[in-house]
Amino acid sequence: MQDQTRLETDQGNAIGGGEAIGFQPAFVTPTLAQRVGPFAHEILLALVLVVLMLVAKGQDPRDGPWFVSTGTQQNLLLNVWDLALLSLPMTYIIITGGIDLSVASTMALSGVVMGICFQLWHWPMWVAALMAVLTGGLGGLLNGVFVAKVKIHPLIVTLATYSAYRGLAEGISLELASWYKAKPVYSGFPDWFTSLGQRALLAGPDLRHPHWYALGAAGWLFIVAAIVMGVVLAKTPFGRTLYAIGHNETGARFSGLKVDRDKLIIYTLSGLAAGVACLNNAALNDTAQASMAAGLELDVITAVVLGGTSIFGGRGRIIGTVLGVALIHETREFVSWHFTDDTLRRLVLGVLLIVVVALNALLSRRSTRK
Repeated sequence: MQDQTRLETDQGNAIGGGEAIGFQPAFVTPTLAQRVGPFAHEILLALVLVVLMLVAKGQDPRDGPWFVSTGTQQNLLLNVWDLALLSLPMTYIIITGGIDLSVASTMALSGVVMGICFQLWHWPMWVAALMAVLTGGLGGLLNGVFVAKVKIHPLIVTLATYSAYRGLAEGISLELASWYKAKPVYSGFPDWFTSLGQRALLAGPDLRHPHWYALGAAGWLFIVAAIVMGVVLAKTPFGRTLYAIGHNETGARFSGLKVDRDKLIIYTLSGLAAGVACLNNAALNDTAQASMAAGLELDVITAVVLGGTSIFGGRGRIIGTVLGVALIHETREFVSWHFTDDTLRRLVLGVLLIVVVALNALLSRRSTRK
């Protein structure tokens, strides 16, 4: 009995650092730098965005028109929701180490299907809109099947569907236009539909001076979707599975995670988002055609990468993507506000991406050394 007591005492001394029996772990309060460190990239983006708005404010003339004003910003926000909606599922996809180059082509195909259903076949507008979303979802599901089940690299799959979906949209619209003796551009949508993209909700009684929180239908949808998808990514097993796939897909499979199922979900989600974005684009412009959203996929990927999501997978946050979308939008609109050269806008966005990513890499290396 004495030997057993002595043994327990010796174990307590070894573990507790001198305490007679057991130990009480010391809880170290993390420093401010340790708490803020994981969000360094998001803080950097926010600071760059604030600086940009201050510079834009300084460039505004005294007698207007003003770039930094509630009315101007609300009008300009109508142009960002396609990019914003597509960037959310793209964040999920890139976190897994994948990519979707076909989102803009899926938008175009969905728009053509909607235009045909409404204008040529005279279906009710809500049915045509539903067909557009379903077309987008099927396009995303097809991408997911080839990526998850056939095991083809997502870059190859979506590069192929990038061309196939756009070509299918052009072929169908031209063929049916010839058959029905109509134009391959669909317009004349109902007022209730176009108002969803052209007018702000909760604007108040005076539409010339809407409330500051007035946003279009797509804007409110984006806010709700960003909150839900951010929580899902950060707080649920599904979100942790996406990170695990990006870190080590083989390890995730051996751990029993449903890799194929979750890949199918996120690529289908990307297609559904393309269908919804198509509705917003068609409502805003009162037009649906095969050339819709040409080149938008590059802006979507740029926004996600600018937001801190690693192109190699395993890292990223929805809040970073939201800031990346905001920074790209404000930079693009600011340049267009003062200059008419589209090449300059592309150049500025490219330089912005390189500078922000380089600064983030530099800060990460310094924090690692410390």
